[in-house]
Amino acid sequence: MPMIGQLFNRLQADSLFRQEIRNSMADPTPTNRTCPVPFRSLTPFLMIAFGIAWGILALYIFQPELMTRAFGKLTGEHTLFFLSVYSPAIAAFILIARYGGLKGWDLFFSRIFLWRCASGWYAFIFIAIPIVFYAGAAIKGTLAGNWFPFASVRDLSMALVLSAIKGPIEEFGWRGFALPLLQRRFTPFGAGLILGIIWGAWHFPAFLLSGTQQSNWSFAPFFLGCIALSIIVTLLFNASGGSILLSAIFHFMLMNPIFPDAQPFDTYLLVLITGVMIWFNRKHLFNRETAVVEVIPSQTG
Repeated sequence: MPMIGQLFNRLQADSLFRQEIRNSMADPTPTNRTCPVPFRSLTPFLMIAFGIAWGILALYIFQPELMTRAFGKLTGEHTLFFLSVYSPAIAAFILIARYGGLKGWDLFFSRIFLWRCASGWYAFIFIAIPIVFYAGAAIKGTLAGNWFPFASVRDLSMALVLSAIKGPIEEFGWRGFALPLLQRRFTPFGAGLILGIIWGAWHFPAFLLSGTQQSNWSFAPFFLGCIALSIIVTLLFNASGGSILLSAIFHFMLMNPIFPDAQPFDTYLLVLITGVMIWFNRKHLFNRETAVVEVIPSQTG
């Protein structure tokens, strides 16, 4: 327990990095000069993200024979499944081009190179998250004999690559685009809560299809986990000045194929951790001072 307390204290020690956050919270309706992407763009963003993902999966749900004949059986490695997963990023890229053009893209993608953050966050991502999964597997009883669930290093490498280019790409849309918009109107806690609900709901059709990873899980714990994790990654996003890189790494660690099967106990543990993190970070979660609100970062600061 002392070690956990020290970790959360390190997470609170990121005030120096928070000074680098670019925001314009003095005005709840930021000017087009500093925030060219308006809050109302959240609606088309969600329409595109849900339209692509739910549209593809709905066709496989309601017209399975037709879709299988035309495109093949849907699996987690299918091109159309990747397209579904990429839909939040696709929506973000389209709207950034609409409001910021090529220069907007250039500034937006600069968030990929933001890596400075309190060391406690790196410890949380690379030490605490693996502990959660192995502890969850121990509770579930799937830990023994499951330390290396791959037949070869080649299989491991392929699994790591697929994991890295799948779920983490969502972060261009969820945290890179939607979260800053929501934080213009809500506290980081409120924005993270709302986005967590949206994020969880967006995954729902995948639970209805065999061949997807989610089809083996229960939706209720997953949905609760999305809300909890959304609050954690909101803290990380703001603490890093709006880093898409760290949000994507965090997302990757949550689906790291090396980790043993721990569902749903890993989720329960993460929900408990989220409660502790909310308490220790309540100052930052329940006011908008350090919230990142720019989708396209300004060139100053």
